[in-house]
Amino acid sequence: MSGLRFGYITGPVIGVLWTFTVAVTISVLLSFASGDPFRPGLIGSVLLGAVVGGFALKGRTLPMVLALAFGVTAALTVAGASPVLTGDGVGGVQIGLAVILTTLAVGWPLWKILDDCDFGELTRHVFEDAVIRFLTGFGYVFFTAIVAIPFYVMVMTSLKSQQALLQNPLDFSLEWDKGWDLFRSYFELFGQFSFGNYLMTSMLVSVLTVFITLAFSIPGAYAVARLRFKGRAALSRSILLIYMVPMIVLALPIYIVFSMTGLRNTIFGIILIYPVTTIPVALYMLQGYFRGLPAEVEEAGLMDGLSRLAVIWKITLPLSLPALASVSLYVFMIAWNEFLLAFMLLDDPSKFTLTRGVAMLNSSEIPRQHLMAGAVIATVPIMALFLGLERFMTKGLTAGSVKG
Repeated sequence: MSGLRFGYITGPVIGVLWTFTVAVTISVLLSFASGDPFRPGLIGSVLLGAVVGGFALKGRTLPMVLALAFGVTAALTVAGASPVLTGDGVGGVQIGLAVILTTLAVGWPLWKILDDCDFGELTRHVFEDAVIRFLTGFGYVFFTAIVAIPFYVMVMTSLKSQQALLQNPLDFSLEWDKGWDLFRSYFELFGQFSFGNYLMTSMLVSVLTVFITLAFSIPGAYAVARLRFKGRAALSRSILLIYMVPMIVLALPIYIVFSMTGLRNTIFGIILIYPVTTIPVALYMLQGYFRGLPAEVEEAGLMDGLSRLAVIWKITLPLSLPALASVSLYVFMIAWNEFLLAFMLLDDPSKFTLTRGVAMLNSSEIPRQHLMAGAVIATVPIMALFLGLERFMTKGLTAGSVKG
């Protein structure tokens, strides 16, 4: 490790690793956006990363680093050894865009990563700080790509025509000249496949699952957290035991029981079984939060003449709103995305939930863009809900970690 703690070694090594990461990312982005062939170049990435990484050390200004990065990238592109290589038929505009993106994505981050590194021997703090900055940047790029690329492919595929998909399945560029016909798959889903009904059914089932789950989990979690009774510790530890049994193992017994009782292929049956899968996790989350609330506040309410139920309603629940919001969101997401039980218990298309409706589109008789459009319809509402309420979920999950 000590042998690497020199600026003239650390800079080029980090530069090469970062430049290759950038080359892969830009190649994928440009290929998806334009439909033209781009691929990362190993030799160009090594040369550009080594030069810029060895130069972008302490004392270098950002314009100097960017100018060097642009010059080296342009020279490598002219020589045919660019960090982002292109195939036949790629125009000059796309090549120029690749050069500019590579310059910015290599020069500015390396200038920030190696800002404290000098040419000579580095202290352990400076060396580790540079490595941590590189790993942080790489983590952002890597995990963003894992999440964003499949979603991008899904959205772009849903906007393609069947002819375009057959001609080039890997072309994810948009055909802007089609206007509103871009959204033809979505129009057909709502007009011909009753996706509006699936949305309403999923919304109804998810909301009712949240209310039923809270109705059972709030008193159960409060009892485990506050009351003293025989078997309390065992109950507290066994709440999540249901998750030790895979749902696929319970599928056949549930199917048989629901068929014998006439609950199969009914919305009521789905609403009945979903809370069974969500109540344990809600109990577990809420009991931890209730334990973190100061018991003195509730005792003061009891001394003032309030009943136990009144204390829960007027004191405990108002103090637990962050936890209730996070549990509600989590339960809603579970019910909205649940597929196995809906696939097993629902056969009538008029009663399908959204996930069951999307699975119906996975057929050789239905164009692939319709399946992708259905997946987008199922994903976007829950994604928007999560992003809008994420701060409440985070607050609720962490508020009970410190006792009042």
